[in-house]
Amino acid sequence: MSSSTRARSDASVDRSDQKQGPKPNDHSVSVAGISVWWLAAPAVLTLLALAAALSFSGAAAPQQVADPGALVRWGLPLSETVRNVALISTIGALLVAVGVVPNTVQTRGRGKNRKDEPAEEHPLFSRVLQLAGGSAVVWTVAAAVVTVFTYAEVSGVRLSPSTAYTQQLISFLTEIPTGQALGVGVVVAAVVTTLVFGVRSLLGLLLTTALACIALVTMALNGHSAGGDDHMGAVNSLGLHLLGVCAWMGGLIALAWISPQLARDRTTARLPIGTRARRDSDTDHAARGRKVPLEAVVLSRFSHLALWSFVLVLASGVINAAVRIGTLAQLGSAYGTLVVVKLVLTLALGVAGYVHRRAVIPALIAQRMSGRRAVWQIILGELLLMGALVGVAVALGNSAPPVPEDLAPDATPARILTFYDLPPEPTWANAITQWRPDWLWVAIIALFGISYGWAMFKVVRTGGKWSVLRAVSWYIGLILLFLATSGPVAVYARVLFSWHMVEHMSLTMIIPVFMVLGSPVTLLLRALEPRQDGTRGPREWILRLVHSTWGKIVTHPIFAAVNFAGSIVLFYFTPLLGFTLRTHVGHEFMMAHFLFTGYMFALVLVGQDPIPKRPAYFMRLIMLIATMVYHAFVGVAIMGMDWLLEASWFGNMGHDWGITAIADQQRGGALMWGIGELPTAILAVVVMVQWAIAGNRENRRVDREADRTDGAELKAYNDMMERLAEEDARTGR
Repeated sequence: MSSSTRARSDASVDRSDQKQGPKPNDHSVSVAGISVWWLAAPAVLTLLALAAALSFSGAAAPQQVADPGALVRWGLPLSETVRNVALISTIGALLVAVGVVPNTVQTRGRGKNRKDEPAEEHPLFSRVLQLAGGSAVVWTVAAAVVTVFTYAEVSGVRLSPSTAYTQQLISFLTEIPTGQALGVGVVVAAVVTTLVFGVRSLLGLLLTTALACIALVTMALNGHSAGGDDHMGAVNSLGLHLLGVCAWMGGLIALAWISPQLARDRTTARLPIGTRARRDSDTDHAARGRKVPLEAVVLSRFSHLALWSFVLVLASGVINAAVRIGTLAQLGSAYGTLVVVKLVLTLALGVAGYVHRRAVIPALIAQRMSGRRAVWQIILGELLLMGALVGVAVALGNSAPPVPEDLAPDATPARILTFYDLPPEPTWANAITQWRPDWLWVAIIALFGISYGWAMFKVVRTGGKWSVLRAVSWYIGLILLFLATSGPVAVYARVLFSWHMVEHMSLTMIIPVFMVLGSPVTLLLRALEPRQDGTRGPREWILRLVHSTWGKIVTHPIFAAVNFAGSIVLFYFTPLLGFTLRTHVGHEFMMAHFLFTGYMFALVLVGQDPIPKRPAYFMRLIMLIATMVYHAFVGVAIMGMDWLLEASWFGNMGHDWGITAIADQQRGGALMWGIGELPTAILAVVVMVQWAIAGNRENRRVDREADRTDGAELKAYNDMMERLAEEDARTGR
């Protein structure tokens, strides 16, 4: 049978063929599933790389003082490796279940009497959730073991079943930040395990994935000491690094796990239009949008996820290493050597992924490569490299970096409170030179910018149009967001209340207006292709969130207005302000909340993106006036206060320049009043302009209707008024 004939035959196979199993000796289209025992090869390589890296760096050598014993020295990195791989597998499997494989069987010719019947769960979906459940169980147990070993390693006390040891362990979990973070990780693992076995809806699984990512936050917080250089940069880059590894390596493990079922699946799915089938453009054009074997679509979808993950892993890894390695000469240390090895492995994985993206997957789609070879090259080959990468990474986490991470004895108050030295006096010249990249927000801004540019390019390339003014507004908003999160505003906001207020008002009232006027949701919905195989891609998830109960609540006019105004009181007149200042998570939450609150408020008022309910223009002006008065009231109240908000923070910075802390706080109140007025006035103008445009549009519609019906509506109205006048004349009224 020729390849073209075989392709036509496979494209017409119905779902019923799947129950018959794979065709004998036919491996040209379907992926010949590899045995799960092959996953032992990456596992063995991981352990070998871990042992070699620990021996090379000396991290497992006996300690001269308070040595916890060989069991702890070797057991801690081993248990961390098991925990990390299990966590990676859990999150990767959940991501594959949420957006890569179909969750239900798509059957043809469902009659009217079968519409109400529950859909059958897809075998691939069931298989990948089995992996998620098993990995979550291992993750929970390993996380508990890591907690016990970590206490022994930190305290220098050998493991013991005594009551005193148990009480000390409990104190470690409840009183010490490191122990608290580890305890939270164990609880998160246990809850995720329970949810994985009980949840089957895609939205529930997405929320479960988000919950599992909390464990990545705890690992990032424990991965860098508060006394080290650029604490926030190190924590954020490590968190992004872990997220990229989970999506990349976890997805590969999930694909390897479901490969036997993928081999037996004889269904087809529609190939995304942007996917290459061959190197020549004619064949590529012919393949776009047609149905191909499901395995090709699954591998293609994962390749897009792997590309983003590779960029995230590489960039965040370089940034994190730069924080811990102060000079190029320190690359020659044991720690630096391991960093170089890790970088080489990461680049090798990137090259392998590029080859697969450009050669292996197109060849599989075009029937020029067997499924068995595709699996060996794409899944198992990369897993072997990733296994070595994980072993080296765990060894790095247990090795001391060249840059000391202990807080200096003569540390300044600003260093103790904010993790950074006190910046110079905020003159115009000094402010321009003060930059501190917040890598979490840098990654978010890069994602927003690249996604918007890609979507605009795709819309224009397919013959559509997109307003340049909207694009300019969007990118102005992103530039301002970068300045507010990584520029001088972010640096001085940590030490001065007035600058903190500038950051707050920028995130709440200035940046969201520009971003909302860019209409990003509308653009993405026009650019993204809908899926036809029952899975949820980015477009389906956007629509699901827009029309969800959560979307209806956060975009409701009353909720948006109350949240916008009430957040000021919650943050500045409750202990929440102290939490956002003193903790890394609180600081990031504060900025995300301010931006989200302002975005929802601006979206309700002037946005063009689809939302369930938008108020009338008159009500929008009422909302604006009310919030403007409220901001002015709170600003004036802060101006008149003679006691410090969070005096233990702003009053203990120890700077000998500028005005006093209470005067600076009063200046912050004035800035709240002043900064809030201008954006509100601009929003009011935009609302009135949109109101006038909507009124003109309605008038034109009425005129067209009158021309089409020869003024029937107006004539009917005049006739009614004449009848009423005649009736009044007869009755004498």
